[in-house]
Amino acid sequence: MEHRPINLASDNTAGAHPEVMRALADAAATPAMPYGDDPWTARLQERAAAAFEHPLAIYPVGTGTAANALALATLVPSWGVVLCHHAAHVEEDECAAPEFYSGGAKLALMDGENGRISADSLAARLDFATPAPRVHRAQPAAVSITQSTESGTVYGLDEVRDISAVCRQHGLALHMDGARLANAVAALGCSPADITWRSGVDVLSLGATKNGALCAETVVFFDTGLCDEFEFRRKRGGHLFSKMRFASAQMVPWLEEGRWIRLAEHANRMAVELADGLAGIPGITLQFPVETNMIFLDLPVATSGALARAGCLFYSWGERDGRVSARLVTSFETTREDVAHVIDTARAG
Repeated sequence: MEHRPINLASDNTAGAHPEVMRALADAAATPAMPYGDDPWTARLQERAAAAFEHPLAIYPVGTGTAANALALATLVPSWGVVLCHHAAHVEEDECAAPEFYSGGAKLALMDGENGRISADSLAARLDFATPAPRVHRAQPAAVSITQSTESGTVYGLDEVRDISAVCRQHGLALHMDGARLANAVAALGCSPADITWRSGVDVLSLGATKNGALCAETVVFFDTGLCDEFEFRRKRGGHLFSKMRFASAQMVPWLEEGRWIRLAEHANRMAVELADGLAGIPGITLQFPVETNMIFLDLPVATSGALARAGCLFYSWGERDGRVSARLVTSFETTREDVAHVIDTARAG
């Protein structure tokens, strides 16, 4: 029996959760005031504050790139510096949007194993001194970390707290790119509060698009003193939606009853099962620890071709010496049957 195509290129390829679709239908059936002055956006504020156990302000925007760029622009002046990992999404995949929205602030790239920077390397970078007057150099203003990282790994609670402590010592803000925050929370077994504001995060880009929503990205301020400036930047940047209720309506059921964490738990579980099965096949090696829903593999060209012919889609970085470097990403829609089919195909290929 032929198996349906399996798209593991990204969790962006998944559809939307039924509760999200029901919320959208409800919002579509009811007229409401524009620009966030609606019941769904008000409920989103309440649900987010409850989920994070803290007073906050949450702002829907159109994309994760906008969330990161507008958040960082609020934290960093045009002569400022954002320190981040060299593989961070803000560096690799956002077409210089942070620099554009901030009016010229620069990204300073750092190395680190498994997609993470360390507090020690951050401190060493910030403590470096030169004899040139201060005015000659762009000034460090913020640190951005990704949770979970672009390698599919997670920052532990102590790691985030230690990075935050360095930020405080040097007067820097701490931003977290949480496009896959739910996956990290599920992997760590902690609360959303523990890994964000309790660990010293000032501003969070919180994404739902990869984990059950159609198009729902937000910026969360735990320090609400920054909100006035952000609101102007969001409007000027073209992300103040007239019918904002449709963005907010997606986030409300997503955050309710821990649904966002449960969906991520399932995606993580499918990734671990898939990785365990693939790692046992001769010729396939894992490039990073599988801690969330992303798997990075090195596999033979023949195996890659067999998976493609069987309808398994994934991103790869080309062929070299008869081998392929690939990324497989599971989602809330990935099934155990999908996992078994991929493993069986790879074993036979």
